[in-house]
Amino acid sequence: MINNSNSKAEDPLVKVRDLTKHFASARFGKAVRAVDGVSLDINRGETLGLVGESGCGKSTLGRCIIRLQEPSSGDVFIDGRNVANVKGAELRHMRRQMQIIFQDPYASLNPRMNVFQIVSEPLTIHTSLAKVEKKDRVADLLKKVGLDPIYMNRYPHEFSGGQRQRIGIARALALNPKFIVCDEPVSALDVSVQAQVVNLLQDLQAEFGLTFLFISHGLAIVEHISDRVAVMYLGKIVEIATSADLYNQPLHPYTIALLSAIPIPEPDKHRRRIILTGDVPTPINPPSGCRFRTRCPVAINECAEAQPPTDEITKGHFVACFRAREIAEGKLAIKP
Repeated sequence: MINNSNSKAEDPLVKVRDLTKHFASARFGKAVRAVDGVSLDINRGETLGLVGESGCGKSTLGRCIIRLQEPSSGDVFIDGRNVANVKGAELRHMRRQMQIIFQDPYASLNPRMNVFQIVSEPLTIHTSLAKVEKKDRVADLLKKVGLDPIYMNRYPHEFSGGQRQRIGIARALALNPKFIVCDEPVSALDVSVQAQVVNLLQDLQAEFGLTFLFISHGLAIVEHISDRVAVMYLGKIVEIATSADLYNQPLHPYTIALLSAIPIPEPDKHRRRIILTGDVPTPINPPSGCRFRTRCPVAINECAEAQPPTDEITKGHFVACFRAREIAEGKLAIKP
């Protein structure tokens, strides 16, 4: 088993080992292999970014880690305890340590509940605080996320998208969790509001020592907020490295193509865009060997015969590609 955590932390808060999630499909007679053998570590107090195309399994992976969806197999250790095996009261107790911020801040808030009811609901379920104590706690949480406590009797439809997402963040913080899955928390917001929410998450992480799994399509945002970044393709992690290493020297052909799509904020400069040919294969019947080989511009026969192992090409930089060392040594270039 490869330990792909940063060497600074000897005991990662989250350890995922060979996690799979297959959905039965009566229509096609085969399982949809949404997550297929993922292993990764998330260190205490860090933000691990998770990027990839739509449908690659990012959100499913995040939800399986915190047991919002039941994994088909594999293990998830949070603070040393295997979340995948616990049930009943023990699982309910562990839910205090792991929370989620959803993508759509309107759909994730009950329109029939006011802000006090929404944010205090975890406290009602998991604690025995009196109503006055809960009110004080909710007021404190709203201040932490930049909202005035006088709004706690209002309903979600009375707030903007950014304010609703702040309410969702306050709810996630209610039980003082150690680990939070941020499932595309800014993708539904305006660009100016995205920056505010990202900065808020960073401030809260510094204040409370939080650990984040930050799922996003926004490659620039992921670079800004993440300590390390994992790249996912068709249910598998294909590359994981520190944010600086991955953005400065991507080693997997898929990562190189993804990063070539990031626009440069200067009118006179343009990236050499790498356009991938073909469609993303179906997770019902993925290709043999390397799953990216059908779209890879440098695939070889070996790519169809076996799945590439995840190797540490440089220190802390793990890649699942037979040609990664050639790319790292400058012997192979991915051309537009």
